[in-house]
Amino acid sequence: AGSYAARVTQVSATADSLVGHREMVGVLDDRTYDLFNDGFGRDYLAELEKRIGRKTFYNKMAGGMEAIELNADEHERTGRPIAYASKCDPLIQLAMNERVIPVAEQHKIADTAFALAMEMGIPITRAIARSYVRGAGGEIIRTSNRHDAVLPIGRKTLVELLQENDVWTCAVGKTSDLVNVTYNEKIKLNRAAFLDPRLGLRFVHPKKKDTNLYSVQGTVNALDAARTVYRPKGTFVFANLVDTDSVYGHTRDIAGAVKCVEEFDRILPLLERRLEKGDLLVITADHGMEHRADYGYHSNEPLPLLAERAGFGKGLGLKTGGSPGLTEVGHLVSQVFGLEKQFLAMVGEQKK
Repeated sequence: AGSYAARVTQVSATADSLVGHREMVGVLDDRTYDLFNDGFGRDYLAELEKRIGRKTFYNKMAGGMEAIELNADEHERTGRPIAYASKCDPLIQLAMNERVIPVAEQHKIADTAFALAMEMGIPITRAIARSYVRGAGGEIIRTSNRHDAVLPIGRKTLVELLQENDVWTCAVGKTSDLVNVTYNEKIKLNRAAFLDPRLGLRFVHPKKKDTNLYSVQGTVNALDAARTVYRPKGTFVFANLVDTDSVYGHTRDIAGAVKCVEEFDRILPLLERRLEKGDLLVITADHGMEHRADYGYHSNEPLPLLAERAGFGKGLGLKTGGSPGLTEVGHLVSQVFGLEKQFLAMVGEQKK
């Protein structure tokens, strides 16, 4: 296969999961989003409590499990959501036990928190309902019923451009939450029963906290369908593997991150074998990670962009380096589908 490697530097102002993913599909964001080191203003929380009919508590910056473990007993006793600020993203999180506050209500609480922040001009990118339950031994288990209320994109992305031209679009994992547009198909797997034993996928984390294998399985499913289902204009698969960030990055677990990357290297042939002539595989990151004394924080730094194209002996047979920052991902993809001119016009409109 032909290959290409480069370093790209994000153009958008803030190093953030949502901002980085959106830049890949052609959306630039020059707004600056700051972390909420001291929690959220009392006026905001008071109005939120009024609208949701429940008091909140805690209101500090904390890691997800840290906030829940410190406050679960009080939450379960009082029914008050645990409100806290993320250590890495400009957002509010509300942790709730599913047996205390039903999932549907949790989702409404997150939607209300986000809408209120927009009304009050509070610069967040998301409000997240963090659902959890207790295991048989009382341990805290975060569930797949998490809900993200997300900043509207406000402009056309690569995904819509592809759909307008009859390309099938498939989001795997968290991409559909971060680039929250309509896809032809969404794949979110979170149970081991759906892992095909023939693929040899395996957990890396000693407590099986990793989720990359589910995203790999979802991507394999999408690629297999792309080869067998009639799609005359082709298929675009947008997947993310979050463990180097969420499991190993913020916790500064370098050894774990290395094992995680090694495992991806091991399973990469599963994806490569499913590429047909002309198919393009692009691997990149949505932001950097800076390890400080207390935590791993998102950072704006040069990012790897690796690409290979099946059936090409040297290079990709595509123009490279023609679009700023992470929009180069969308630029490469758009060329495969004959839509380079339209994609570059979308990006160029934002630079005027």
